[in-house]
Amino acid sequence: MAKLRNPIFSLLLVSIFLTSCNGQPKTEQSNETVVKQQSFTSKKNKLTKTQGSNEYQGISCGLEDKKGNIWFATGTEGVFCFDGKSFIQFTEKDGLNSNSIRSILEDRKGNIWFATNKGICYYNGKTFQQISNSLNVNYQSFNFASPNPPLINDVYSIMQDKKGILWFGTVDGVVCYDGNNFTRFLDNHIIVNDSNLTLKSMQCMFEDKIGNLWFGSGPMAFEGIAFFDGKTLTKFKPQNETWVRKITEDRNGTLLFNTRHFGMITYNGKTFSDYTQPQNLRRELLQTMLADSKGNIWYGSDYTNDRDITTGGLWKFDGKSINEFTKKDGLSNTSVTLILESKNGTIWVGTRNCGLYRYNGQTFETFSE
Repeated sequence: MAKLRNPIFSLLLVSIFLTSCNGQPKTEQSNETVVKQQSFTSKKNKLTKTQGSNEYQGISCGLEDKKGNIWFATGTEGVFCFDGKSFIQFTEKDGLNSNSIRSILEDRKGNIWFATNKGICYYNGKTFQQISNSLNVNYQSFNFASPNPPLINDVYSIMQDKKGILWFGTVDGVVCYDGNNFTRFLDNHIIVNDSNLTLKSMQCMFEDKIGNLWFGSGPMAFEGIAFFDGKTLTKFKPQNETWVRKITEDRNGTLLFNTRHFGMITYNGKTFSDYTQPQNLRRELLQTMLADSKGNIWYGSDYTNDRDITTGGLWKFDGKSINEFTKKDGLSNTSVTLILESKNGTIWVGTRNCGLYRYNGQTFETFSE
């Protein structure tokens, strides 16, 4: 990880000269806070809450790193790292800038990045380094070439493209990092943006197999799906949907969109259409999905306390039939917030109340207390 230039003061990131993500970025003013003294929570056999979170708060995202460790990020408990035997919990006292983590990514160099409600930070294997803004900064106090520097105070999503550029979906728009400088993506005036997209509050970002970029909008912006082919931004609102929670791609190259109101929608390169979904799935409650390495599609549903009470659910579609998993299969909490496949094909399921389960092909084993 290249070191950021010209530190100014703690917990402030200020930037930039206007440039595109793939252009020639110029010098920025920035800051990187390094937490040197660690106070890691002791190792435990199961994922155990320590921060007082309630039953409604759960596991938000996860990944398996290059070393084989599996990371489970939460909305209030920080992040847990599982080495195959035990869990280590990292929280703000260990250097995270927030215990509320929305997205997690490992870059090419092995750094683990975290998007939080207070900015971004990354773990280099030894220490956490924080990069963030303060909304209260008087930007006129600094000498900027750009009157519109990016704010990285509230981040929803992270992506690294095939060129190695890191992308951050912030409340203020999409920001890119080339290893030296942060730039606001839409400040590249070469981009054709006839739809006047702001790309604010992007809930998810995805690069498909041929290098096109897809952005899924969320609350506040409600811009639907944005597509970037390297030159032009195009807006899609299939069925007038404006809120997209997740984007992924199956083995055949079909794009899958987890939408707020219609559940799963697919795109085959020409048209958007509905996808096979469980009959008893309330589509607006589809919280997460997975296209696994065997060609199965997994659906994870949240709960609701409306009149039509549901406790969520987990289903697997093998292309022919749909199998639902319940408490009889060992899944005691069915308010599903995460479905993750490890490199060996194991399926992990995260739920509200920070529940964690591993599927052995027949039943679910509990890995949380």
